[in-house]
Order: sequence, then structure tokens, then C-alpha cells
Amino acid sequence: MTPATTKRILTVFGTRPEAIKLFPLVHALDADDRFDSRVCVSGQHRAMLDQVLDIARIVPHHDLAVMQPDQSLDALTARLLTGIGDVLDAEQPDWVVVQGDTATAMCGGLAAYYRKIPVCHVEAGLRSGDLYHPWPEEVNRKIIGSFAALHCAPTETSRDALLRENVDPESIHVTGNTVIDALHWIVDRVEQEPQLAAGLADLERRFAGKRIIGMTSHRRENFGGGMASIAEAVKRLAARDDVAVIFPVHLNPNVRSVMNDALAGLDNVALIEPLDYPHFARLLDIADLMLTDSGGVQEEAPALGKPVLVMRETTERPEGVAAGTAKLVGTDADTIVAEASRLLDDAEAYADMARAHNPFGDGKSAQRIADLLAE
Repeated sequence: MTPATTKRILTVFGTRPEAIKLFPLVHALDADDRFDSRVCVSGQHRAMLDQVLDIARIVPHHDLAVMQPDQSLDALTARLLTGIGDVLDAEQPDWVVVQGDTATAMCGGLAAYYRKIPVCHVEAGLRSGDLYHPWPEEVNRKIIGSFAALHCAPTETSRDALLRENVDPESIHVTGNTVIDALHWIVDRVEQEPQLAAGLADLERRFAGKRIIGMTSHRRENFGGGMASIAEAVKRLAARDDVAVIFPVHLNPNVRSVMNDALAGLDNVALIEPLDYPHFARLLDIADLMLTDSGGVQEEAPALGKPVLVMRETTERPEGVAAGTAKLVGTDADTIVAEASRLLDDAEAYADMARAHNPFGDGKSAQRIADLLAE
């Protein structure tokens, strides 16, 4: 039996990015006798989520396995809300922790709110200012922001965004972003166990002497014409003799079908399966620059000195753009090619981005959040 003063914390997540950003906090809670730490995963990403759980050595207490083929957002939301609600009724936690802006995070927070359980929102206050970019994430995080009791803002910019929405200043704390904690942890782990990231060795040999562009793309708002335009840009960049593209292709068929049709068989493009976390950290390490529409990569790559071109019209991480570590390029093929070529051909422009200060954290965010929960 746990002491009466021990707080039961239920951490809820379901996707690979959430797992990466929350495992440092789960580790901190597990190691702290002030807490009885419990974990619920939704399975919103299945294989990619399980990879992170395995490498981080986290065994969930609850696994909802909610994903079904071609599931609509409303069907997913309904299953999440009732499934997480059942877990809350069984666990009776003192706090629920959610991260970011996924359907799992929104439903986890909302189910807790319905039961008057306080919610800690990790990575609170990110805003693009456009309800449809990113979609549906912008609304998900605004919903959580409307009722969370503890807002763990990664930066002052995020804090300011919450203040503009009339969130109680006493409930907002700038903690840094736990993704930097996670990156430091996995880099240290790979140094101790190099075999964890040895799976890219063949590609590293194949592309020796070339400038490597790391690539990720999966945003819903880019499905269709945007994805086709991104594929065209990659095809044109890969026509350069000095460039190679390593592209872990998302499992979503809206991504795979487009990319395979446009890029399969090109000598300088490696379309590979999604990478586990150690191998993705290795890709960040060997890449000269990153092309992405992901949010997390905008934070992770600068921690290793890698410029990021963001293939979106808006970003909820303007700190990176302001600091010079990232640049918005949209999905227009001509723009993507021009901006990537500038970094590849202009050493000064490349150095300006590679050496810019990363504004997203110092690797100590998880412990700050744990201490706030203890208070």
C-alpha cells in the first residue's frame, strides 16, 4: 500500500511523439517516492508507439488498442473518450498528465475534466493561430488549454500564448520541452549500446561522401496535392550528384502511395520503414539538414545543430523560426528545392542555421514537471 501522502499520477498517451516526450517524465515519476505512477496508452499509433515503449522500458498498466483501419476522427474520439473514462474510474488518480495535441491527449484531458480530476498539460501553449493548420491538432490543444490545472509551457512564447487566452498566470510554468530530455537520454544510451542504432550502417556506406537530407512527412493537411508537391521536390533534390535522401515513410497510405509512386527506384533516395527512436536519433546525427512537416523534429534537430526546413504554412513553434534554427517553406516544390539548395550550396547560410541557439530546452524539463506535480 502506498503512503497516504503519495499522489497517484496517471499519464495518458498514444502516439510515438507523445511517448518520446513523456517517457522522461514517466521515468522521473517512477523514481520518485512522492508518486504512485500509472501509465495508460491508447495505441493511437501501434507499432511506432510500441518501439518507444520498448526502448524506454515502460510497461503500460492499461492499453486501449483503439486503432482500426480507416477510422474516422469522430469514431476515434468516441472510443478514446469512453475507454480512457473507464481507466479513470478504475484508477481514481489525483492527477492526469497529457502531452501535446493528439486526439488521445484531448480525450484524456476531457475525460479527466468530466470527473473533476486536475489535468497537467505537458507542452502547453503551442499555437499556430490557424484552426486548420495543423488540423485537428490546433483545436485539440486549445481544448486542453481551456481547462488544464497545470500548464507546462516549453517556452516563454508558449506562456504568452496562454496568457492571451486568459489562462490563470499562476497555473502556467515554463519548464522547457521534455523532447530535449529524451534526445539526451537516447544519445547517451546509444553511446553505451551502439548496436541499438546500427541498422542504418548500410545506408551510411551507400551514401558515403554525399550530403544527406533526412526527411519526414505525415501531416493530414498535406494529404493530396501538398504531399505530391513534396514528393516532386524530393525527386528534384535527389537528382543532384552530391545529395542523398533518407526517408522513413509513414505508415499512412495517404503518404506511402504518393511517395512510392514518385520516388521508388531512385538511386539517391532510400525509402525505408519508420525508424525506432535510436535509429531516428542516428538519422538526425548523420543528416546535413532535415525536411519535415513534423512538430517534434523542429525541436530535436537543432539540439544536434541540424537546420530544419518546415514543409507547412504555419508552425506552432515560432521560437525555432525566430531563433533561426528552422524556416517555414510550405509545400511548394520550387520553394522547397530553392531553400534546400541554398543550405547545401551556401556555407554561410548553412552555418547561420546550424549554430543558432536551440530555444526548446536544457534536458531538465521532466524533473521540473515532477516537482510541480509534487507541490
